[in-house]
Amino acid sequence: MAKLLFLIIILAAAGQMTQTMYVPSIPAMSTFFAVESSYLQAVMAAYLIPYGLSQFIYGPLSDRVGRRPVILMGMTIFLVGTVAALVAPTFELFLLASFIQGIGTGCGGAMCRTVTRDCYDGVELHRANSLVSMGVIFSPLIAPVLGGYLSAAFDWHASYIFLLVFGTLITLAMMALFRETLPVERRRAERVWQSYRYVLSSRRFQGYVLCLVATFAGLAVFEAAAGVLLGSVLKLDPKTVSWLFVVPLPGYLAGSWLSSRLMKRLGNARVLFLGACAVGLGSATILLPGLAGLVTVSSLIGGAFVYFIGAGVLFPAATTAAIEPFPHHAGTAGAILGGLQNLGAGLATLAASAMRVSDQLSLGLMMGVMALLVVFSLIWVRRGHHQDTPVMA
Repeated sequence: MAKLLFLIIILAAAGQMTQTMYVPSIPAMSTFFAVESSYLQAVMAAYLIPYGLSQFIYGPLSDRVGRRPVILMGMTIFLVGTVAALVAPTFELFLLASFIQGIGTGCGGAMCRTVTRDCYDGVELHRANSLVSMGVIFSPLIAPVLGGYLSAAFDWHASYIFLLVFGTLITLAMMALFRETLPVERRRAERVWQSYRYVLSSRRFQGYVLCLVATFAGLAVFEAAAGVLLGSVLKLDPKTVSWLFVVPLPGYLAGSWLSSRLMKRLGNARVLFLGACAVGLGSATILLPGLAGLVTVSSLIGGAFVYFIGAGVLFPAATTAAIEPFPHHAGTAGAILGGLQNLGAGLATLAASAMRVSDQLSLGLMMGVMALLVVFSLIWVRRGHHQDTPVMA
């Protein structure tokens, strides 16, 4: 398990680090491209939307041709986009480069869920998903720390040089060490729309997808808006901003650990309920000062810490419950999970970029809406509890 999960985690890390590594450099990038700092939130949207959409292609394609070719193709596209970002002379071309990066790293978003389903079942699958989710959430939060130091020592281009080198090393590691997890005899050549219809016809799958989409959108909105609030509103230096991004990380790790431990004792439904409560409490902690027109480090980071605990509980539990019933459509199911999750996050950050950033009200409202959607999704799952997964003809 260690070797396989390491490869999957670093593959997913390339996509997650690209999402947030630029955050401490927002003031410098806004000066370089001669745009307002709030516009830099559109970078995350330009990246996340293709990151999500491309997974709808990578997933079914991997069910046909295998996981390894899809991974290598996606990473090649990512490297092209990263080079384009480094040489982009205008903000518009930089957004296009971010779009290309997102298309490439979508392979990691789909495969990090698919490969684990190829290899594990039951408790082992939940354990694997817990470890992968820790890696997936760790990388976008530690990335701003590295980005902050690189920006302070050099300039904002240094972060993208790092991503280029990191992506190259990952591609070489996949070529040398990753072994195909989908044998030829298990590959399916059915029509793509049939695979999607089969997976999406499960009401429980629908509910778990909505839960994951809403939870991740809340995280993405925080990552996009908090950098502007801390750097441009409170005028904190890049290193301080980068370290503040790390503070919520132990909350997610603790939540993911609790998710695995509590599953055997409480069952899936109660674990998901506890995660939803934490997500709601964290959103409220950020929202309340925003109602008074305030921006405070304690409420912003403290609320995020609690929200991240809830996200850590929800991600492995909902992912395992969603994908386990589909051993022969793991690529399609993983594509839907990852695709909609990141597409929803991209649309949420795009909406957030159009809102005011003088206080944390908009951020609190957006995260509060996501928390309500999590609750609704769990109610939807509960009502569809007795529905069996459809059987292929």
